[in-house]
Amino acid sequence: MAVPIRTAVTALCAGLVATLLTTVPARAGQDPGPRDRDWAVTAAAHGPRARISLDGATGTLGLSVSREGRTVVEPSPVGIVTERADLSRDLRFLRRTDRTVDERYRAASGKRLDRHVRMTETRLSFATPAGARLDLVVRAAADGVAYRYVLPAGYGDVLGEASAFTLPSEAGAWLSTYRTDNEGQFAPYTAASAPTGAYSPQALFATPGGYTLLAESGLTGAYSGARLIHTQGSGTYRVGLADERVEADGPLATPWRALVTGDLATVTRSTFTDDLAPASEVADTRWIRPGTVLWTWLAGGRAAGQSLAAQKAYVDYAAERNWPYEAVDSGWYFKKDEWDVTDPDWQANSWMPELVAYARAKGVGIIVWIHQRDLDTPEERARWLPTLEQWGVRGVKIDFMNSEAQSMLRWYDAVLPETAAHHLMVDFHGSTIPKGIQRTWPHVMTLEGVGGEEKRTNTAAHLTTLPFTRNVVGSMDFTPGAFQRVGLRPNSDAAEVGLGVLYESGLQMFAGTPASYDERPLARAYFDQVPAAWDDTRLLAGRPGQEAVLARRSGDRWFVGGVYAGAARTASVPLALGPGRWLVETVLDGAGGLVLDRRVLRGGDTLTVDVVAQGGFAALACPWRSGVTTCHRPHPDPDPAPPPPPLTGRVRR
Repeated sequence: MAVPIRTAVTALCAGLVATLLTTVPARAGQDPGPRDRDWAVTAAAHGPRARISLDGATGTLGLSVSREGRTVVEPSPVGIVTERADLSRDLRFLRRTDRTVDERYRAASGKRLDRHVRMTETRLSFATPAGARLDLVVRAAADGVAYRYVLPAGYGDVLGEASAFTLPSEAGAWLSTYRTDNEGQFAPYTAASAPTGAYSPQALFATPGGYTLLAESGLTGAYSGARLIHTQGSGTYRVGLADERVEADGPLATPWRALVTGDLATVTRSTFTDDLAPASEVADTRWIRPGTVLWTWLAGGRAAGQSLAAQKAYVDYAAERNWPYEAVDSGWYFKKDEWDVTDPDWQANSWMPELVAYARAKGVGIIVWIHQRDLDTPEERARWLPTLEQWGVRGVKIDFMNSEAQSMLRWYDAVLPETAAHHLMVDFHGSTIPKGIQRTWPHVMTLEGVGGEEKRTNTAAHLTTLPFTRNVVGSMDFTPGAFQRVGLRPNSDAAEVGLGVLYESGLQMFAGTPASYDERPLARAYFDQVPAAWDDTRLLAGRPGQEAVLARRSGDRWFVGGVYAGAARTASVPLALGPGRWLVETVLDGAGGLVLDRRVLRGGDTLTVDVVAQGGFAALACPWRSGVTTCHRPHPDPDPAPPPPPLTGRVRR
């Protein structure tokens, strides 16, 4: 339902001291009168500062964000409308409360395993003349600002939000046209020049106050997925929902509307959307093991999926490489109408148990593809999931959700605890994007939600934008390494090697054929060393659409991936890895194929790399001392996981 919103935000007073309390709150139930009010929320001296303003004449709320005195987001509408209350206007202030959020948690995968959350939280309570209540909860951290609405029960379904973000008109913008599978390409605009339409809720802007990535966190089946609605010529991006009416049966806390903000290095390294999400629901995570995967779909297609012999050959190759997993994609089981899963003996028709046993003997775990339609009811999940666990399958790649409507989000809410209860790691394809899901459900190792290696429309510019957009918010199953797709990918071989580090994914699925790896022994050797979980992540160089160079640390080694769009050049990369001397082994494009450059540099030196057009590189750096000649090390025990823990105590409910 379209709702007229009158928004007028008063000019902010200059020179105010940066305090958390800029006005004296009224007592509960006390009407302060028709006065303009504003409140500031900040958490760090050099971090973002949120200012919430109440227009005394209209009772409308606005929120703006600045960083070190410079504009990040201009005053923007805030509010929500339900079928029984318009909480976007005629609001009067009741009270303010503050608290500090200080949490530590350990992720199962991601840019950084150990996380420390430090945020300031402010709750502003308002009421309408009819007595309807709205709490606006605002959080500020060193790397972001977020807000959500909290409503008591009794207000009925949600009809829409007044929420919007107004960016400076000339701010650089990198936007992806909204698709239900979130696989659109990112393209550059300015905030005002982007065409009229709907865009992905993860949108990057270069503002006077720094880079800002709009995002969402804490999305569940209690609400509906968001997209950004824009009219060309304006810097405003409104929040639209997938459902015209969001069912709300009781009290409601909406997802967080988040702004990840700072310099580009801060945004790239941020775990802000995870930090906002609820704590893990999985009590015992010992069975959750990130790792590299030999993915067979682009390597052999459906025919390979239907062949036990072909899959055993892929397992053999993964075992030779000490890659911990092999993924069997579409085709390993019949269509639903051809295979009666209600038959008690339907499992006997599958060769999957034989493959799993064969792979286990070689230290390789099996991941299997399955269509969402085969898990869409409790009865189907009760047949499939225990069976897959009984066979010893390590994870499921669930495909074709293609919706962020509330009904599908409720399906996610159902399948997440059930897969965890059966020790099945999850890779979602044709899916939503990470919105804090990997903190709450750490067995979700990766999600697609990206125009990945399967797509023929990718450009080198798109590849250099993803580390600053889609991959900021969580693991991304791009499936790099498809060397055999010459002419179908825009980048060089060395750049393709670099994608294995540049793109973070808890299950890093390499999409090449065994023959393509064997033809490129330097790429193969590099992939043999790459882990899928990281102790730290740093941006070494980057500009969306032009170049991206990230370093990720595992133990005392740094893996570096770089991709470039445009002409050949000699790239200069600051080696910001720490003090001391580093042996740096770099895989780059040469006249006859991939070549290896090996040199010793000091931390802080500049690494120069000759990059071909649409090219890149991959590097491995380790502490150097006399006698160290390579950073490559024997692979650890290839066993991808210990025996599953007891059936009790795994999932918090």
